[in-house]
Amino acid sequence: MARKANVVEFPSLGALDRTAGQLGRQLAQALRTAIRRGDTKPGELLPSTRTLAKSLMIARGTVIEAFEQLISEGFLESQGRAGTRVALSLVDVSPTSKQEDGRPIETRSWIPTTRIERFAQVAQQFGAAPPVPFSVSVPIGKAAPDDIWRRLGNRIRARGPGAPSGYGDPQGALELREAVADYVRKSRSVRCEASQVIITSGTQQGLYLACQVLLDVGDFAWVEDPAYRGITAILESAGHTNQMIRVPVDAEGLNVDSGIDQCPQARAAFVTSSHQYPLGMPMSMARRNALLAWARASNAWIVEDDYDGELRYAGHPFPSLQGLDPDRVIYLGTFSKILFPSLRLGYAIVPPYLAQAFCGARVLMDRHPANADQHVLAAFISEGYLDRHIRRIRGVYADIHRQIIEAVGRLLPRKFAWLEPSDQGMHLVLWLADGIDDQWVASKASEDGVSVRAVSPMYASGNGRPGLILGLGGFSAEEIESATRRLAHIVMLAAKNSSG
Repeated sequence: MARKANVVEFPSLGALDRTAGQLGRQLAQALRTAIRRGDTKPGELLPSTRTLAKSLMIARGTVIEAFEQLISEGFLESQGRAGTRVALSLVDVSPTSKQEDGRPIETRSWIPTTRIERFAQVAQQFGAAPPVPFSVSVPIGKAAPDDIWRRLGNRIRARGPGAPSGYGDPQGALELREAVADYVRKSRSVRCEASQVIITSGTQQGLYLACQVLLDVGDFAWVEDPAYRGITAILESAGHTNQMIRVPVDAEGLNVDSGIDQCPQARAAFVTSSHQYPLGMPMSMARRNALLAWARASNAWIVEDDYDGELRYAGHPFPSLQGLDPDRVIYLGTFSKILFPSLRLGYAIVPPYLAQAFCGARVLMDRHPANADQHVLAAFISEGYLDRHIRRIRGVYADIHRQIIEAVGRLLPRKFAWLEPSDQGMHLVLWLADGIDDQWVASKASEDGVSVRAVSPMYASGNGRPGLILGLGGFSAEEIESATRRLAHIVMLAAKNSSG
């Protein structure tokens, strides 16, 4: 019987774009696509390099270059004189998610896990705030840093290399850590040295690091009720949902007795002691002493989130909790609130024996902070510009604070909404009458160019009160008046719907 000719058939690869150059790369990509699409199967023989070069009218060396690249990537296997085949290890290669014309093809349906749904929800909740009233932390106009930040940046970049080489210190630039330590000692009564400072990408990263370092699997943690969604989301995503003890907040701050009744063995307590988030009251001295006494007796940690403690409009800012017991408190601060959110620089100040652990956890997240802005910020602090900026924006925000209070008092009847008294911080809480859906109000307000946050989701399930967070921002009196008028209309419409 005559032998059958060994003819190798191979699907069309399409024309190569000779004007674009890099024909070897183009051929390699065409072969990858054909293999992924299933046009050629694992184990199938490819044409010889000479035959393929002739059919495509390109140099044989170009085909050899493409084959060698795909062999190194594991798509092809060279078998010497027996030729080159599609790798057998690709038996599980599935088609690409796009057709040749780029349109998506139908894929099998999938069921998202609880973890995937949680992270997707966080992405929705933490979207970028639009620059409209009453967005939180949108410093524009008089509230933004003045031109000195740009001039300092130009000066510092001119002195150093255009592109600094090598990795930076995971703990942060020493120059900035020294400036931060000096700043918080003077302004926040924090007791520390530069060696205890870990530069972070804002408070959110500081909270994440604290959870990673301080909490083992199964450890319980106290969290205020209501609380900043950033900390509750971290604990949920880390598998501590059932170990998160929501401790109620009253006029004196965290109710320590309630925390002890619920879970005396908690490993950590996360608090906003200078300006409770979102309600705004400071923690009383009696509660601070009680919290520290519990931490010492239980060998527990206190994580103090001092997100805008510098901004008090009557009297002096409240001192830090850390200054009362530096060995038990992890102190978190940020420059994103008082300067501008896109800066993404904050700090964690930790007891000396925790510095290495926090530094190690930082390495696993993003190795080290971005270098350029660290040096600009260090100069901004050490040359006195930060103190000057804070004094200026206290006056700016105090004026906006007064304007919002007056506008709400004139435009919103008290039976529908009223403001929580507060003399500090970058936001106010507007309580809504029972039955009003604050999430509906926030959604409708957003559609009308007013940005507010609903308060009820910040409470533990079943404890929520309807309310809205109004950020101060750097908006004019006219913008505040207009936004308050639109918000009042939406609130009254929601009240009508709830009673109807």
